[in-house]
Amino acid sequence: MYTSTFTFAKGIFDDAFFALDADIAQIARSIPGYLGEESWENPEKGLVVNVYYWESLEALQTLVNHPSHIAAKIRQGEWLAGYQVLIAEVVRAYGDGTIGHPLAKRCPYKKPAS
Repeated sequence: MYTSTFTFAKGIFDDAFFALDADIAQIARSIPGYLGEESWENPEKGLVVNVYYWESLEALQTLVNHPSHIAAKIRQGEWLAGYQVLIAEVVRAYGDGTIGHPLAKRCPYKKPAS
């Protein structure tokens, strides 16, 4: 499994930004191998973090090569005050099973042996 983490500094968002952002999210969710997503915002720093979870690099690459994603990359300077992308391989995921994480079904909680 893989993650693509997109961290960006907020700029000025217009209707075109919101339309393209919604389009890319819908496209991502329709790709076989998409596992889920999470988002956070740090208002003090003006940063937003979107994490997408993928079954494979090929699934992620499908989004990266999509025309809407390419259009967003070309126009990012109109809307963002900076960004960083991190692609990572998930080597382990675990928890106590109490929160609805996108990988919970792939990495279910197992009670430790006593």
